[in-house]
Amino acid sequence: MKLSDFKFDVPKKLVAHYPAANRDESRLMVVHRKTGEIEHRVFKDIIEYFGEGDVFVTNDTKVFPARLYGNKEKTGAEIEVFLLRELNAELKLWDVLVDPARKIRVGNKLYFGDSDLVAEVIDNTTSRGRTIRFLFDGTEEEFHKTIDTLGETPLLKEFIERKVEAEDKERYQTVFAKNVGAVAAPTAGLHFTPHLLKRLELQGVDVTPITLHVGLGTFRQVDVEDLTKHKMDSENYEIPTGTVNLVNKSLDAKKRVVAVGTTALKTIESSVTANGRLKESSGWTDKFIIPPYEFKIANSLITNFHLPESTLLMTAAAFGGYDLVMKAYKEAIKEKYRFFSYGDAMLIL
Repeated sequence: MKLSDFKFDVPKKLVAHYPAANRDESRLMVVHRKTGEIEHRVFKDIIEYFGEGDVFVTNDTKVFPARLYGNKEKTGAEIEVFLLRELNAELKLWDVLVDPARKIRVGNKLYFGDSDLVAEVIDNTTSRGRTIRFLFDGTEEEFHKTIDTLGETPLLKEFIERKVEAEDKERYQTVFAKNVGAVAAPTAGLHFTPHLLKRLELQGVDVTPITLHVGLGTFRQVDVEDLTKHKMDSENYEIPTGTVNLVNKSLDAKKRVVAVGTTALKTIESSVTANGRLKESSGWTDKFIIPPYEFKIANSLITNFHLPESTLLMTAAAFGGYDLVMKAYKEAIKEKYRFFSYGDAMLIL
């Protein structure tokens, strides 16, 4: 497939800048692959489609406040530092993006607020990328607490054009969030509430986690027309034994295995046995799923409405079928569904 196959116009007013007042009251489009039927529901209606023996696979990664603002030594210029991933905990080495990049060179030091936190730039990685070493006298726990205090919720400013607000700290986190490491939320999970999960449990539905620490590479603009030439950034993942057992039990019983989000979908499709079952594993995945693709594990998908030409849309189209998903997106625009991280949801059955 080509990049231009995923080009369409989303009115700016349909990009959600704020979440729904209640998580489970976002709108839900239900897309039936076998019949092509499209239904318009509310997210909490999702319980009507699942029952005993079905399993939801969620991503329990936790977003950390990855955006810091520091001042360059001597000049005092404000520099935005976006933390991407910790390279070495002991040395406090991190991969970051800096803005404005032209002002930051190897050897520069950055000072953060009134804290004792200082960073030294030790390498260039890309045009905006740097490797930095934090200089901090304190325990690892104190270091991370300082980052948590100084950092800002990493909403993607290219799309959500407003200042970060206090409520974002809680709202841009799923109810499953447990393992710190993501710089963006696995957004399909943002629609769940404890009450909705309890109702699913009462219906005999199992909810089980994987961990995939979402990186900015998931949102990186694709700049090649031939999608087979696009290279995804690697993201760290873990699939625990308990999840493997529940998923394979559901597959054996011919029940539904629901990937809650494209991150969960990518993770479970990255660890498949020769006979088409999920296996326990951990490591790094750069899997890029585009049409056509034969899915081995998931047979249902919950996902948000993604932006044109995004890798997330491509993966959703691979799951739902290109023609049907693009038709659904056309209808979503007509029906004024809300797009992107804080937007509405789609269930593909």
